[in-house]
This record gives sequence, structure tokens and C-alpha cells, in this order.
Amino acid sequence: MKSPRIIISGGGTGGHIYPAIAIANAIAELEPSVEILFVGAKGKMEMEKVPAAGYKIKGLEVVGFQRKLTLKNLAFPFKLIKSLLAAKQIVKDFNPDISVGVGGYASGPTLKMTERLKIPTFLQEQNSYAGVTNKLLAKRASKICVAYDNMERFFDKNKIIITGNPVRKDILDVSQKREEAIHYFNLDSTKKTILIIGGSLGARTLNDSIKKNFDLINKENVQLIWQTGKIYDVEMQKEAKKNGNNSIHAMPFISKMDLAYAAADVVISRAGALSVSELCLVKKPCILVPSPNVSEDHQTKNAQSLVNKNAALLVKDVESITNLVPTVLDLLNNEVLQADLVKNITLLGKPNAAIDIAKEVLSIIKK
Repeated sequence: MKSPRIIISGGGTGGHIYPAIAIANAIAELEPSVEILFVGAKGKMEMEKVPAAGYKIKGLEVVGFQRKLTLKNLAFPFKLIKSLLAAKQIVKDFNPDISVGVGGYASGPTLKMTERLKIPTFLQEQNSYAGVTNKLLAKRASKICVAYDNMERFFDKNKIIITGNPVRKDILDVSQKREEAIHYFNLDSTKKTILIIGGSLGARTLNDSIKKNFDLINKENVQLIWQTGKIYDVEMQKEAKKNGNNSIHAMPFISKMDLAYAAADVVISRAGALSVSELCLVKKPCILVPSPNVSEDHQTKNAQSLVNKNAALLVKDVESITNLVPTVLDLLNNEVLQADLVKNITLLGKPNAAIDIAKEVLSIIKK
């Protein structure tokens, strides 16, 4: 087979970018001669994270359509036309054998232009409720890899392959890294550790839930690894210093997520697709607080898929400030419930997702 040429398109958040990079790495592992080009949205995270992972990326001036009335929507049609024309030129210049869409702003124009040029397309849907872009692109896609059951509600069942979501390789075995993690985060090995992650951009509700319950936290023999998000960092660091003690380790972003998971006894997390997939693989008891600010409320649906199998606990966003900290402290003191949650979440992990998706992409090229 000649060296395959593949476009991978999408992004916007870590939940789209990291799986895309994991797929690219798996393809390169199976087919070292591959040439991969990413297409993302200008000004979004992928424009920084993808080159840092060693891949080339082109940016489109594309934005999402706002669901509420706003002047920003006036510019939407013009930016869409501009991004479609730019995407068409990128596809023609690179001449890929296939385009892979992972969701996010840039995948729509890129895969639409790929289709028009009669080049095969391939989708990876990360959530339990399919996104608008992937639903529109699904009719012409060769295959659609998904992470959840019952996705035939959205896609042709003959195209669906359940692979799970690809995750970073370094989190596949965190059980051996606890000692390293304790040292890295400067933790007390005698205390139980709560990890709080609100997604790559942080989460106001999670941060406020911690901030307003320092008194409860300080009464317990616990410590926190707290990812605040960049925009909340200064405020939360100040609050932690004022009300907390040496047991509260607040930081804007956790680059060593494998060590954060390794140190944690319990995890509090949003319910984005990537977070849920990672939690299934790190095998930790977790409390999910779905974000209400996402399309089709898909985070609640992601979380519910675990809760229904007694693999996680759920605290609603609107009840988080009152209920989250008491729930996590109760869980820390209930070893029977922790063991049940770990046993059930372990059954849901799919550690080979990236390689399985890579094999499907390459098989379409070979055909």
C-alpha cells in the first residue's frame, strides 16, 4: 500500500482534541509511513495542542451557531462560506485518501468538502447523544465509530462500530504510579485524596462547590488536587490560601493527568465523553456533575449511562453547591460503595479504542 494520506478534523475542546491525537498516534503506529494533516478552528485549543503532539494543522475561520439570539449569528453564514471554501482548498491541496471527523467546529466544513470531492469520510462520535455535525455528515460516511450502545437512534446501524473512545496511553495503567504521584503533587501519603476536574477550561459550578464548603473539607483528614481552569485560577488560588490549608492543591491545568488519577481515591468530574472514557480505564470511584451548558444536554446522558450500571454517582449541577462536597466525603468513608463502583466501572473500559479505530480507517483506504 502506498503511504496513506489522512485528514483528521475537529476540535474546540480537549474532549475532541485528545481523542483525535490518540487516533493519529495509533494510525502512525500501525502505518509508520502515513501522512496526517489536522484541520481545526483558528483560535481554538487544537492550534496549540496538535503541533505540540508533532502534527501539522491548518486552521479554518469557523464558529458555532449560537442557540440564543445574538449579533454573533449575523456573521455565521459569511464565516461558514469562507470556511467551506478554505476547507475545499485544503482538501484539494493535501489530496487525502480519507477524512476523519471527530466532532467540533472544523469537522463540518472539512468533511462536507471531502464528500463533494468524492473522497471517503469516517466519523468518530464520542458522546451517547450524537452531535448535530455528525448527524448531518453520517449519511455519506463510510463508517461511524461510537462509544455507547443504542446509537442506531442517530446512525445507520450497518455503519456503526462500537470501539469506545480513544484516550491518552499514559493513563492506561496508573495503579503503579501512586508513589510518583504523591511526590509530584507534594501530597501527604497518610491522607485520602480527592481529584476535581472540570474539563480543560474549568467549571464555575465545581469551583464554587469547593470554595463554599471549605469548612466541611477542613474538618476531614483529606487533601485536594483541584484543577480550577485558567480563567478561574487567580480567584480560586486566593480562596484556597485564605480558607484552606496545605491540603488544598489548586492549579489552572493538570498536565500530568496520569499522576493525578494515580493519586486520587475519589474523582469529581464533569461528564464529557473523554472524561467518562478515562474514568472507565483508571478504575476509580467517581462522582459526575454533568454540565448543563452543552448541546442536547449530552453530558447528563453520558453520566446516566454509567449511573444506570451502578458505575458512578451523579450530582446535578443545580444541586452541586449544596450536595457535592457532602456526597464526596460520604463516599470516601464508604469502602463498600467504592468497591462496587470500581468493579462496575472497570467492566465499561475499552483500552484498545484508538488502535481499533485506526484499523477501521486503514481498512477503508485499502478497499
